[in-house]
Amino acid sequence: MEEKILYDYLKEQIAANFVPVRVLQDEDERRITLLHHQTGSRFLVLREFAGDPAVYQKLMAVKCSHLPQIFEAAEKDGKLLVLEEYIQGDSLDSLLKCGPLNSRQARDIAMQICRALWVLHGLGAVHRDVKPENILMRGSEAVLIDFDASRLQKPGQQNDTVVLGTTGYAAPEQFGLSQTDGRADIYALGVVINVMLTGEHPSRQLAEGRMGRIVRRCTMTNPDQRYRDILRLMEAL
Repeated sequence: MEEKILYDYLKEQIAANFVPVRVLQDEDERRITLLHHQTGSRFLVLREFAGDPAVYQKLMAVKCSHLPQIFEAAEKDGKLLVLEEYIQGDSLDSLLKCGPLNSRQARDIAMQICRALWVLHGLGAVHRDVKPENILMRGSEAVLIDFDASRLQKPGQQNDTVVLGTTGYAAPEQFGLSQTDGRADIYALGVVINVMLTGEHPSRQLAEGRMGRIVRRCTMTNPDQRYRDILRLMEAL
């Protein structure tokens, strides 16, 4: 009951204090709107979708320069409202349309996403949709966004209740083979590293040298053959 009251209250406060600027995304029962505060210069992002609020609620207590700040998260009858920081910048996907990055640039971005995932995994959560479209570049700072597909790990559960993820980046276990953990995000980040360096999925063209060896280990089909956790991947980078 308290969650429903919070949901209704949050919706009322948003309508009273913010003006919609533009719709950033509206598809698959998910709507993302850029808001502007009526009496100030502040911009925020409103997410409306169906799902589990648990990860967003945990992120409300976190402050990390590589994650957007979550201000409110409320749920009512399976529908979520999330109010979060607006990250001004281009997506990594947009930047890569100009061509691949050099090894140093790719490593710097990968390290920053590792820091974001280290925080997320520390909460017991898995992102499950790490891809260039979900990495925003705020100047030279990489920010991992969009936790709509994220979930908390559930000890003893054999597989994920809902299959989510982006084909090409999602680890094999995300398609019902087993429950996902942080190694699924390591798989996806390995693909992202390869795309930054070559413009291609590693199955088509593997990056050369040491970075290619890191990508190969990140993207092993068997999770036990990948880096054990994000810290090990950071050490390799």
